[in-house]
Amino acid sequence: MEQEARVLRAAGGFGRARRLLAAASWVPAWCWGWPCSTPPPAPCLPLRYPEPAPAPRRALALRPGVPSPPSLAPLSRASRPSSCAPRLGAAPGPTWNLVCRDSWKVPLEQLSHLLGWLLGCVILGAGCDRFGRRTVFVASLVLSTGLGAGEALVTSFPTLLVLRLVHGGTLAGALLALYLARLELCDPPHRLAFSMGAGLFSVAGTLLLPGLAVLVQDWRLLQGLGALMSALLLLFCGFPALFPESPCWLLATGQVARARKILWHFAEASGVDPEDSSLEENSLATELAMLSAGSPQPRYHSPLGLLHTQVTWRNGLILSFSSLVGGGIRASFLRSLAPQVLTFYLPYFLEAGLEAAALLFLLLTADRWGCRPVLLLGTMATGLASLLLLAGAQYLPGWTVLSVSVLGLLASRAVSALSSLFAAEVFPTVIRGAGLGLVLGAGFLGQAADPLDAVHGRRAFFLQHVVFTSLAVLTLLCVLLLPESRSRGLPQSLQDADRLRRSPLLRGCSRQDHLPLLSPSDACRAGHTLE
Repeated sequence: MEQEARVLRAAGGFGRARRLLAAASWVPAWCWGWPCSTPPPAPCLPLRYPEPAPAPRRALALRPGVPSPPSLAPLSRASRPSSCAPRLGAAPGPTWNLVCRDSWKVPLEQLSHLLGWLLGCVILGAGCDRFGRRTVFVASLVLSTGLGAGEALVTSFPTLLVLRLVHGGTLAGALLALYLARLELCDPPHRLAFSMGAGLFSVAGTLLLPGLAVLVQDWRLLQGLGALMSALLLLFCGFPALFPESPCWLLATGQVARARKILWHFAEASGVDPEDSSLEENSLATELAMLSAGSPQPRYHSPLGLLHTQVTWRNGLILSFSSLVGGGIRASFLRSLAPQVLTFYLPYFLEAGLEAAALLFLLLTADRWGCRPVLLLGTMATGLASLLLLAGAQYLPGWTVLSVSVLGLLASRAVSALSSLFAAEVFPTVIRGAGLGLVLGAGFLGQAADPLDAVHGRRAFFLQHVVFTSLAVLTLLCVLLLPESRSRGLPQSLQDADRLRRSPLLRGCSRQDHLPLLSPSDACRAGHTLE
């Protein structure tokens, strides 16, 4: 790990070229409106349905479980014709009835899309470690463009379900690869800022999407516009100079020859002479020569290598639980929030605003206090808010339920975002894509619980609330076992990741905790911290 860090410093550190590339990676997040822990607000599909709740959402689904702009809402119950089957879709082509007896199609479409995101994170995350971040990103963009255009021309509902499934997987692969490349471009002091900046761009896209839907007025045109955005991103990022392969991954896998050109460009763009050696460190050319002498052949690692680690598998399991809770428990807070709001579009904008507030909270606190204490605080707030709603929602006044629901949404958003960043920082570069894909996939699995329950008529919602509340309490205890990743370099190998120590939670405590689940001799061998 130290040798790779010296190579990156010799290439100019976090210089001008790396800063511009990291900032340019925000643009796709704005176009898709996808934060690092939730699926994108998919272009409006003809999915409208009434909910048997006191305050029905009566909206076309811009996002799983989130209402849409007012101009796209269907007829209200009072004005709906007696046929109970309004024709949807203004453009020529087939339309579907999605109310009354056919209302089960709406959560089924949401479930299909979320399942696609889950599979895409797991499968293409492992592909990022084998084929590279750039290869998976470009290939996913190509497939996403074609599938998005296909959804605009779909002729049957079963075909739509299949396309939504595959399209979700390709979007997951593209944005997971982009997330990894951005993180590996940044040095430790800037990782949090650039990750949260991408999240804020995503929120901006989420807030602009309803206005775009109002202007377009037709779901097919909006779907085609989404495919056009993917095509424009492909033209922009298809050139290697605009989106190069991650040099961190190339160095970790022993592909020094491919990394040389990229690092040489970084050094020249930062005003560093690659051939010049200072008194303190070697030149870039010397460092690359030393690195290439010891690794002539590329070295790839299977995700199954996690099973042979002593600590990394446990960190991934804990962060998967926190991501699962953060993604799944939001449905409980949104359902408690629905009777308290008067307009059906308010929860959509409120959730987007709370997501921005959560990202700003992490930006102000995670570097100051550390990732582990902030994750512990967010998990505690999520669990307490869920327990209050579970135990006394029917006895509390409306303003109290509203406040607790807003607090729970804010905390769960923070937990999801920080779990993704934390996972990317504790998994080694050689399997970072697979590890982060598993953590993000757990978040999508939690979100899929809500449409799955809707398919069965909301008969298991109380049980779902109890399960996620219990998992939040369990995760609260497990977060204490995580190491602190603040201001540390990214681990490159499985051995580097296993050396991450569980530091004391309080700053004033000088005692270093032993690694849990290890024998004393193993803990002594893995006891030193990474610089």
